[in-house]
Amino acid sequence: MADNNHSYFQHPYFVLTGIPGLEQKYYWMAFPLGTLYVIALFGNGVIISTIKSESSLCIPMYYFLCMLAWADMGLALCTLPSMLGIFWFNYKSIPFDASLVQMYFIHTFSAIESGVLVAMVFGRLVAIWNPLRYGTILTSGVVCRIGAVILTRAVCVVFPVPFLIKRLPFYCSNILSHSFCLHQDIMRLACASTQVNSLYGLIAVIFTKGSDSLSILLSYVFILRTVMATASGEGQLKALNTCVSHICAVLIFYVPLIGVSVIHRFGKHLSPLTHALMANAYLLVPPVLNPIVYTVKTKEIQKKIIQIFVQTKITAEG
Repeated sequence: MADNNHSYFQHPYFVLTGIPGLEQKYYWMAFPLGTLYVIALFGNGVIISTIKSESSLCIPMYYFLCMLAWADMGLALCTLPSMLGIFWFNYKSIPFDASLVQMYFIHTFSAIESGVLVAMVFGRLVAIWNPLRYGTILTSGVVCRIGAVILTRAVCVVFPVPFLIKRLPFYCSNILSHSFCLHQDIMRLACASTQVNSLYGLIAVIFTKGSDSLSILLSYVFILRTVMATASGEGQLKALNTCVSHICAVLIFYVPLIGVSVIHRFGKHLSPLTHALMANAYLLVPPVLNPIVYTVKTKEIQKKIIQIFVQTKITAEG
């Protein structure tokens, strides 16, 4: 009877938290926050349209970059409604089912991005290890199959998570720690044992980001050994220079991710502001910085951005 009464009074919604201590400045903070979302969506949109329109970019390396841009856009769009709702309209409530949907897509796109980073380093490895067979190994069909495996893995691994959360009772606190819904954050509010959720979450993280980070590390060890053994000094710099953008993308993704994980497990004594800022960085930094990094390194994308600005200026003056 007690369980039935508790489930009857279960909260129908969660309350999102913005940035603790800065509530009075939310309206002004919404403008730089909105700017970051514009940069993320515009930058990744330009990358996708450039790769689609430029025949010179129709090679596996840029196909993987296009996948990365789609994953970044997905991450940005997942958090955009709740983040701007809080900072512009002070709207903090999110229905229980909507929170599960947002949580699912955030973790799915995050897993997709991790998988794409592995695919990109695999492309770099093939190009450096056996450049003459690069085109025959990484054909369009192979790239499509790799993309399908990355998507299928992310969808299937994250799929049980909302159902594991939905079975838990929530009749105590319903206040989340962030401006969006994460599995760890929702799970800690449950009024029942979460051992199954914790165990599955750990398995999912090991199977996706854990194995991915190890694969990336081992791939770069092999790349370094190959470059140092086969290339001259100038050739070594040229070969390693092709990996700079990807290394930046890996650091941009994994450093905030590791920071959030460490804070969630060992930083309970830290202020809520630190938790909020780290979580925001985890989801906002990659979609914003990845387009900037790849724009700096890709002349075709630079030309596309210049064309857009020129056309916009001509339209405005006309």
